[in-house]
Amino acid sequence: MSAAETGGPGSKPNSGRRHFLIGIGVIAGGVAAGQLLRPYLVGGSEAAPKEFKPHAFVRIGADDRVTVIIGKSEMGQGVYIGLPMILAEELDVNPQRLAVEIAGIDPAFNHPFMPAQFTGGSMSVMTTYEALRRVGATARRMIVQAAATEWGVPAAELRTEDGVVFAPDGRSATYGKFVEAASALPVPAKESVALKNRADFRYIGKPQRRLDSRIKVNGAAQFGIDVDLPNMLVAVVARPPQFGATVRSFDASQAKAVRGVVDVKQVPSGVAVIAEHTWAAIKGREALRVEWQDGPGATLSTESLRAERRALLARTGLLAKNQGDAIAALGEARRKIDVEYELPYLAHACMEPLNAVAWVKNERCEMWMGTQGQSQDAQLVAAALGIPPANVQINTTFLGGGFGRRASGTSDFAVEAAHVAKGLNRPVKVVWTREDDTRGGYYRPFGLNRVQAAIGADGLPIAYFHRNVSKPVLANTALGSQMIPKDGLDPSTMEGSADMPYAIPNLRAEVHNTKETVPSLWWRSVGHSANGFVVNSVIDELANLAGQDPYRYRRALLAGKPRHLAVLDKAASAAGWGKSLPTGHFHGIALQESFNSIVAQVAEVSVVDKQVRVHRVTCAIDCGLAVNPDQVVAQMQSGIVYGLSAALTGEITIEAGAAVQSNFDTYPVLRLTETPAIDVHIVDSDGPLGGVGEPGTPPIAPAVCNAIHAATGQRIRRLPISASLA
Repeated sequence: MSAAETGGPGSKPNSGRRHFLIGIGVIAGGVAAGQLLRPYLVGGSEAAPKEFKPHAFVRIGADDRVTVIIGKSEMGQGVYIGLPMILAEELDVNPQRLAVEIAGIDPAFNHPFMPAQFTGGSMSVMTTYEALRRVGATARRMIVQAAATEWGVPAAELRTEDGVVFAPDGRSATYGKFVEAASALPVPAKESVALKNRADFRYIGKPQRRLDSRIKVNGAAQFGIDVDLPNMLVAVVARPPQFGATVRSFDASQAKAVRGVVDVKQVPSGVAVIAEHTWAAIKGREALRVEWQDGPGATLSTESLRAERRALLARTGLLAKNQGDAIAALGEARRKIDVEYELPYLAHACMEPLNAVAWVKNERCEMWMGTQGQSQDAQLVAAALGIPPANVQINTTFLGGGFGRRASGTSDFAVEAAHVAKGLNRPVKVVWTREDDTRGGYYRPFGLNRVQAAIGADGLPIAYFHRNVSKPVLANTALGSQMIPKDGLDPSTMEGSADMPYAIPNLRAEVHNTKETVPSLWWRSVGHSANGFVVNSVIDELANLAGQDPYRYRRALLAGKPRHLAVLDKAASAAGWGKSLPTGHFHGIALQESFNSIVAQVAEVSVVDKQVRVHRVTCAIDCGLAVNPDQVVAQMQSGIVYGLSAALTGEITIEAGAAVQSNFDTYPVLRLTETPAIDVHIVDSDGPLGGVGEPGTPPIAPAVCNAIHAATGQRIRRLPISASLA
């Protein structure tokens, strides 16, 4: 949201277009739609008179309402249908009849291998699949046992279908009839509860409509920016003009003279202007006079950062992997390359800018916001306020995009809202404008990469030596730094390179960690988005050096990996690799394994007067079991569009210690007219469950750049493409 989008003087949050849409939705949907939407609203649904609650994940009411409680955040990726489907399969209830409720903070929703409730890393399905199936199967078994007792029929003779229990003699009743009796039964041990065979699935693996589509279309879905509480104030923060700068002094007299401004106060992130509505807060901030103290990053620029990185590329770094002897193999090789690849800072560019509502009173703090990290937010907000974490309540709303930004390891926007609200005894919504968000840091790191690689007599790679220079993302987070080993290696820095699927006998990976004041953070697909571009581009360079077809070259390097080959072959055949294309059109191909999923993409590209047009992208994915195929297709499309925006034009540059870009005019995203046709093919597999939110992004940049090379002979080694072709 930019200042121009706030509605002008006197505008109130939640007014205008959204309320109009809600009204239209209610008129069109009637009372039934309102009943359907109620579980999605912050605070949950009203309890049925009698309920069966075998687990924190599910409630079954005497009125037959089945509510699935989801501890993952919904930011467009579809977990509010994908996860309920899993439970519904074993419970034997049509997923389209489910209600969904957003969970509060509860250890029951913690990550299986980390004591925290969060959403990220494409792990929602992977980490809850088994648990949700068991909860559904357990609840069904208890309902059936209650029915068997009441009817005097062995439980083994009863069957269920879509929330109804059937007896051999023709009797039947809905689950709601048995909730009271089922509640009195002991919960069976999970080992004793049988799960369905995959061949017997009714819902998993079949397309399902999203349960949140209606309320997102009619405007009833509540995002953080929509929260409007009685007596609520709105604040914006005057932030340092340079990374690392601090407040020296400020004069609030003119800001306080703006009609609607209530207070001005200094907080750790800057100076907050608090008002009755957004417009007054923004106008007050414009009138505020702040003197800033330069920090250590005041002289930083993209050029100085590039020079620092280039110098480090010539030095030995931290060893991330050493397989065989790449240095010796390179020394003996006759055909080799020594190339440099550059990737810029990238903003997350969420459609909904950052925001959070905080209400601090009586040694407690209640918050409403779209967040990916509820447990961490509660801990860090509590630490900032000096209260116990149990005294912080997080109400999770829908997220208008996350991509990692709403999983900041410092909980920056949540902690900031708590600081602003402290002492006011009123709820305060802290809003970041689009410019605040784009220039606020926490970018994908700016990285330079040097790759030395060689091929043997058969043209296949014999050595690959990758040296990466960038700022590690885990070290710059409050909790992530605990995950970095003593040797200083951030495990995400070389993912997708050191563990590439391509068979190369001699492989060495090194890392240099930089420490500039520009904050860095994970960005959709984390290290894979950068390393996937480097690895897949270099593989293409080696194929070209060997005079071989890039697709068949990859096939040779994936020998013995049937899942990878199946994905690569599907993408190539579906795209018509090797067949004639329209005049001026060329293909490029890439494959990346990330988050347990294997994705290959073929881009069909033309280049006219240095203008790149991507006409079609053909994508194939093996994610193990596709719980909801529609969701998989949507996420591949999303990842491709997101990655293509970054590849073509995405770049944050630094001058005088500050980001140059500020809004979509200077940090453009793909327009509808620029978006290619996208074909997605799901490859059946019995492999482990994989993610789908992130794996669609890494292959698109190298696929497009490899196609550009096929079209022009020019190798793109610096992103964005617009900078290399300028």
